[in-house]
Amino acid sequence: MVRFYLTVFFIIFLGFMVSAQGYIEPVKPKPTTRILFVFDASQSMYGRWQSDTKFNIAVKLFSNILDSLRIQSNLELALRMYGHQKPFPPQDCNDTRLEVPFGKDNINRIKHVLKTTIPKGTTPIAYALSQATHDFPPCDNCRNIVILITDGLEECNGDPCAVSLELQKKGIVLKPFIVGIGKNFREQFECVGTYFDASNEMEFRKALNVIISRALNPTSVQVNLLDIYSKPTETNVNMTFYNNLTGLIQYNFIHSFNTKGLPDTLDIDPLITYDIVVHTLPPVRKDSVRLTPGKHNIVGIDVPQGYLAFKASGNSTLKYLPCIIRKKGSNNTINVQQFDQLEKYLIGSYEAEILCLPRIKVENVEIQQSHTTTVEIPLPGIAVIQKSTNGYGSIYLEDKNQLIWLYNLRDNQQQQETLYLQPGSYRVVFRSKYSNKASYTVEKSFQVVPGQTVNIKLFPN
Repeated sequence: MVRFYLTVFFIIFLGFMVSAQGYIEPVKPKPTTRILFVFDASQSMYGRWQSDTKFNIAVKLFSNILDSLRIQSNLELALRMYGHQKPFPPQDCNDTRLEVPFGKDNINRIKHVLKTTIPKGTTPIAYALSQATHDFPPCDNCRNIVILITDGLEECNGDPCAVSLELQKKGIVLKPFIVGIGKNFREQFECVGTYFDASNEMEFRKALNVIISRALNPTSVQVNLLDIYSKPTETNVNMTFYNNLTGLIQYNFIHSFNTKGLPDTLDIDPLITYDIVVHTLPPVRKDSVRLTPGKHNIVGIDVPQGYLAFKASGNSTLKYLPCIIRKKGSNNTINVQQFDQLEKYLIGSYEAEILCLPRIKVENVEIQQSHTTTVEIPLPGIAVIQKSTNGYGSIYLEDKNQLIWLYNLRDNQQQQETLYLQPGSYRVVFRSKYSNKASYTVEKSFQVVPGQTVNIKLFPN
């Protein structure tokens, strides 16, 4: 009976929580990691290296790595080879083929292909990489990785660096890994991807283990949005993670604190160098952020902020009155803030232009850490211009016997216009579009009083 009541209580509590929140947080599925091994089977792989031929040693050590991957979830493997179909000479620069496509539980098949392959041809690395474009079937939640294993350089006048860059820019693959067997090719391959030198069997085994670890081990990052005191107190702002190489958007996260009051932990791909934009006002950018794979990374970004509010004298609330915000000394608009809106900005000096009539410019608006700066203006009045007909006209401020233009009345079917105007003396000048003589122009002077509405009838009823 006690268990029954506990179950009922839990169901009611869960229903209450769902109702209170309005939804249950969706759980994003982990992406599938797809690794394409591009394996060198050119004739040079038959050369002696340590205890055996380079090809046999590479196959043996690589097979051991494959066996360790059998228990990995969300992982698919494929094998492309080159230099294994046509003997050299003559040179066949199209000698590459996807021998084992992506799929689950295909490790035995990959091992069998490697075991039964005889190296014989040339080294068309660029062409093999370019063909890898077709090896990755469409997938909405996959991360595509290429691991190139080779003992030599490009022999077909291709440009592996350009091909790799194009694959990455198109978002087809992440930055490739390259293992150079028997000789250091770092200078030639660093532009292709992350290079590992395997000068001996031990280094080859170590390189493969490091690459697999980087590709598969979970990596987390904590973004500390720092205030003026270098404390991670800022939050609730969107952060966009861009791929530093391709410029493509990789992630968007609205920053939050966890239940311990610390910046939330994010799971992101460690194989990408990121440019992070924090969408404060104005935005803050931190470029070339590199993560350590398999570790918890902490990234600090300085975004000290304060608040800006507007009010009219007399504690009156105005709505639908826009205010342009600029950095002091700059013509670039940062934001258009509504008068009744509270907004956050980076600390510093700003200028505000309030789009009432006439406009009010406020200089030296200082935003301070966690402080609300309030800009107060005189309480405007409201002028209701009743036209009764369509026509052409304007509103002017009367200033020492001078008319200063403020606003053109709308030439449409609108028979009445309502305007916020600062206290003062004004004049409206108007002519009906159906009058063909300038002498039919009418004008009305009127006074605007704070907090009051004045009706201006241009024509008698």
